[in-house]
Amino acid sequence: MAAAQQVGAALPGTSAAPKPLSGLDLYSRFAFAGAVCCAVTHGGLTPVDVVKTRIQLDPVTYNRGLFGGFRQVIANEGAGALLTGVGPTFAGYFLQGAFKFGGYEFFKQQSINLLGYETASNNRTAVYLASAATAEFFADIALCPLEATRIRLVSEPTFASGLVSGFSKIMKNEGVGAFYSGFGPILFKQVPYTMAKFVVYEKVAESIFKNFVDKNTASDGTKTVVNLGSGLIAGFAAAIVSQPADTMLSKINKTKGLPGEGTTSRLIKIAKELGLRGSYAGIGARLFMVGTLTAGQFAIYGDIKRVLGATGGVEISKA
Repeated sequence: MAAAQQVGAALPGTSAAPKPLSGLDLYSRFAFAGAVCCAVTHGGLTPVDVVKTRIQLDPVTYNRGLFGGFRQVIANEGAGALLTGVGPTFAGYFLQGAFKFGGYEFFKQQSINLLGYETASNNRTAVYLASAATAEFFADIALCPLEATRIRLVSEPTFASGLVSGFSKIMKNEGVGAFYSGFGPILFKQVPYTMAKFVVYEKVAESIFKNFVDKNTASDGTKTVVNLGSGLIAGFAAAIVSQPADTMLSKINKTKGLPGEGTTSRLIKIAKELGLRGSYAGIGARLFMVGTLTAGQFAIYGDIKRVLGATGGVEISKA
């Protein structure tokens, strides 16, 4: 009887099957899933980010690698210092994740509308790159003020007690412009990072589903494992691509520029001071951090989408 009722649900005159989500109903779910996955992963890895930022800003003192850096921070400032900046990290990456993941899905759909499905599928690498770059641009507008606050709190432990006080102090003493002094480098960091992150994830997942796992019959658990593995590889690629800009972002947000000194001239000066080797200070910590958080992001994102019924995303892979 149950089987007959289920079949009957699709027949004329009976209850219709659930209508696939679209428009705001769909993209708001993508945005929420992206917000949660980014806030949870970045917030959870705050201690690693604190150590990574210390190594970037003071490599002479913090010269013992990731695990040695943990011991140094705890010995010098106490275990609580490892959670410095956790407030702006959660808030900033909640907003950024919503724009990044929701925007990525949205701009993929716009590419299909513009190019047609077949053309978009045949040129999917370009679609992935363009969608990721556009989504990240808007995401960084939301992220930049909170990232500037986080870096100031991490680089100057006595600057303020937390998100609200740190944000207010920067606003009062330096003005709105101070929040966006790092907008150039954050774009320089985040746009290539996100482009690498999404295109490598899409390509690795496509290869796994094409050659090793049947996507149509795979269990939810198997899909989560695929998302984790694909995300880990994507995270390593994204970390390597964006590391120099990440180091410059930490440097430029540490202190105010000289009177009359523009952002571009500050970036050029910092780049000369760092050199290639200096720009990769803290790469070990960042590989661990970005690989872990990217794997977690794609796993959480996929799981939340399934729970929310957001299954109408754009699929243009050949898997």
